[in-house]
Amino acid sequence: MLIDEASQQIGAAAAALGSDTFNEDGLRSHIHPLFTRVLARNEQSQEIYLANHSLGRPLDMVQPVIAGALDQWYERIDGAWEYWLQGRDAYRSQISQLLSWTAPHCIVPKSSAAQGLRAVINALGSSQPSILSTRCEFDSIDFVLKAYHHKGRADVAWLESDQDGLLDTQTLLNRIDTQVDLVVLSVVNFVTGQATSHLEEIVEKAHSCGACVVLDAYHAFGVLPIDFHTLGADFVIGGNYKYTRGGAGACFLAIHPRHTHHSPTIPENNSIFPIDTGWFAKADPFAYKRSDSPEYAAGGDSWLEATPPVLTYFQALPGLMLSNAIGVDRLRAYSIQQQEFLETQLRARGVPVRLIENRGAYILIPTPDGHSLAARFKEAGVNTDARPLPSGSDWVVRLCPDLLNTEAELTEAASRIASVWHA
Repeated sequence: MLIDEASQQIGAAAAALGSDTFNEDGLRSHIHPLFTRVLARNEQSQEIYLANHSLGRPLDMVQPVIAGALDQWYERIDGAWEYWLQGRDAYRSQISQLLSWTAPHCIVPKSSAAQGLRAVINALGSSQPSILSTRCEFDSIDFVLKAYHHKGRADVAWLESDQDGLLDTQTLLNRIDTQVDLVVLSVVNFVTGQATSHLEEIVEKAHSCGACVVLDAYHAFGVLPIDFHTLGADFVIGGNYKYTRGGAGACFLAIHPRHTHHSPTIPENNSIFPIDTGWFAKADPFAYKRSDSPEYAAGGDSWLEATPPVLTYFQALPGLMLSNAIGVDRLRAYSIQQQEFLETQLRARGVPVRLIENRGAYILIPTPDGHSLAARFKEAGVNTDARPLPSGSDWVVRLCPDLLNTEAELTEAASRIASVWHA
């Protein structure tokens, strides 16, 4: 299956769904048929999947779309690059649209969000930048920052969360001063699902102090309808593993145009420019021209690296196209509706639920032993996960319904969870 065929099929399903608020009947009639393989698995296993915040469930067409890219290799050998690069351009365009970003060329494919963060840190003018981040960041981001700090490649300060694992953004604002070179912050925190408030103020404060901002959008991408271009952040890192159903290795670094240039150039040493690079970042990579100084391509292409893993573009495109076709604003509204329904069902059965008002796509069950409780839920046929709070020893189990989960499923999930909880 080629990209255009996949786009037409998804577009037809979205058009049949209509432009009104989602309802379960419409989703079952027009969207669920795009997911027959994973839904058949659920039917056979009797498992209720509520780990949609972790690994998103793929559309049926992911496999034939990847096969279409492989067919180009079999049939055209090196001529496949033309189609593969079309896939890359489509990938960048779909991500740009989902971020309300107006410059697709400023979306740079990466194999992980951590790879994007390293590229930014290494691109800064200082060899030991002062970085401000929080204890609420995802493990990879936290680990990268600690590694740079330990190696003496950065001076990192962390803002602690409160005892409930929540971040006080006013305290963060107060910590930003002219000594900070880079602020690294999640749009939605991965443990609690807390959506960070006052993002515009944080970006403005950082810029007024001469600092750049990296926003980790992994748990907001495909969840929150946020205009990152208007927000003005310098860099956004994220990926498609979760809510846009793109699988592993399909990530990105989005770069504000202020950190790119309009024509090929040899950057000044004190400017922000990438050193995590390769031949695809050259001004004319297929000319194989060499010069004594690195001449970078124009725009976001200057942040590309060496020969890319092209199949990840095709792996992620169906999920991206679906999210864009049906709209993040409607996905968000339906997600909130599902979360509230599941919360009501759990509370009615005596299960304590933690529902943060300003949150992403999931609700929480507090527990002192997350691994054990999540494992017991899975034994009962509810697939979810647990994470420790950034402060203290408490855990939370995360429950994330999505548009493939029906109310009947959520009701049954609440019953199974309650039976485990009260055992």
